[in-house]
Amino acid sequence: QVQLVESGGGLVQPGGSLRLSCEASGSIRSIYAMAWYRQAPGQQREWVADITNGGNTNSADSVKGRFTISRDNTRNTVYLQMNSLKPEDTAVYYCNADVLSTGWNRRGYWGQGTQVTVSS
Repeated sequence: QVQLVESGGGLVQPGGSLRLSCEASGSIRSIYAMAWYRQAPGQQREWVADITNGGNTNSADSVKGRFTISRDNTRNTVYLQMNSLKPEDTAVYYCNADVLSTGWNRRGYWGQGTQVTVSS
């Protein structure tokens, strides 16, 4: 089995910063793309940013220039540095990883989510 565990969420004032982490563990042979999504109350889950195992990144227009995705392949960890946070960034943030397991099964996995609240 494969597990993803997020950390780093919390309460921050508008204009502040947070850094989210997501570590993958378990029966992992290889990890391909990793990504961050978020879901605000009453809304659908939306894509925030992703990164390939080679380091190529993409991000949503709503976070471009404020959020930066990165990864450490030696630690099977993806990060999301969030700067200039706005109240509309308030959501549960989920990481996702495209994983090839040691059993040669390839599928996407989700973390349990971490709450980010931006409020004064």
